[in-house]
Amino acid sequence: MKKIATFDDWIDAFRAWQQDIGLRLPKYADYEFEAKYGDIRLAEIEYGDFRGQKKWERVTQIPQQQIRDALCNLIVYQGDTEFASVEQQRHLLETSPSDYDTDSVCRIMVEEMRHGWQMCHLLVSHFGETGKIEARKLLERRSWQNNRLLGSFNVDVDNWVDFFTYTEFVDRDGKFQLNMLSTSGFAPLARSMGPMLREEGFHLGTGHMGLQRIVKGGRVPPALLQKYVNKWLSTAYDLFGKDSSSSAEWFYVWGLKGRYDEAKHTQEPDKAHLNELSREMYREEAVKLLASISKLLPEGEAPLTAPDMKFHRSIGEFAGGTYSVTGEKLSPEEYESHIERVLPNESEKAFVRDLMKETGWIAPRTDVTVS
Repeated sequence: MKKIATFDDWIDAFRAWQQDIGLRLPKYADYEFEAKYGDIRLAEIEYGDFRGQKKWERVTQIPQQQIRDALCNLIVYQGDTEFASVEQQRHLLETSPSDYDTDSVCRIMVEEMRHGWQMCHLLVSHFGETGKIEARKLLERRSWQNNRLLGSFNVDVDNWVDFFTYTEFVDRDGKFQLNMLSTSGFAPLARSMGPMLREEGFHLGTGHMGLQRIVKGGRVPPALLQKYVNKWLSTAYDLFGKDSSSSAEWFYVWGLKGRYDEAKHTQEPDKAHLNELSREMYREEAVKLLASISKLLPEGEAPLTAPDMKFHRSIGEFAGGTYSVTGEKLSPEEYESHIERVLPNESEKAFVRDLMKETGWIAPRTDVTVS
């Protein structure tokens, strides 16, 4: 890609990225991408060492280079997830179960691209040459080359069961992350979050309703759907970062990233365990969602459950650990066999691929309501 000197140059690179990944969304060919900035809750920094000071409108107002670098890093990671998710989902149109689902996945991909556009607008507009380089690099990585920055965004979304589970749980992590950035002491980043969160709501609704429709359709065995839950929830746990994270602590101390629903917390945080707090809140929400979906299962079927937070982890205290889906420690040999039983295996993936070629495997949207 050519060197980026202005945001218009980045837009040219963005169009080239769309072509390179083979993305074709005819209905949205005329969609006007733009950076959207909303309101912020408070004009003052809300937590950390700079609490009570006016939020920073420009990077040059941030008092330390280390804080500026950390802020840039936060924006880069958020932008990387947005473009990666489009790469993961780009082939779903080939097996769309209905016109409604085609419209939904196209809208989601367009909105994810706009979120990436938003992050690159921040990088190019506020971070000088470093920001321009990072904005270009966001369009150079590829999820299928396994070089996206976070593990979940290098995992293939092979089919619509994957997609609905992904949007229910991985996009829900996105909701948490955007909420935590909405109180950032860097005002342009905080202002970016409102429009992004409103768009993210559709993605979450699509995922939850999609899982309800899968259950109502009755063609995906509940035990197999549980395996897809195990797959995506375990990788989503990683998205909250390492345990006892010094980075999360410094983000908070510097006023860059708060707790989820920061305004609702009445006590000072345990700053050494901010990621653990977010991850536990996230899992509690996932448990409630699974209970809601389980109400639609046939009588006598075991309810869908959230895997233990030690299961199948790639980062943090339990990374590489041989823990079962319910949290028991297994031997390496037991774990290898266990994984085959609790994650989708090759024959089950083939079954789902074949199912995608059929009609009526998923209930129509009109058969369910989001709860």
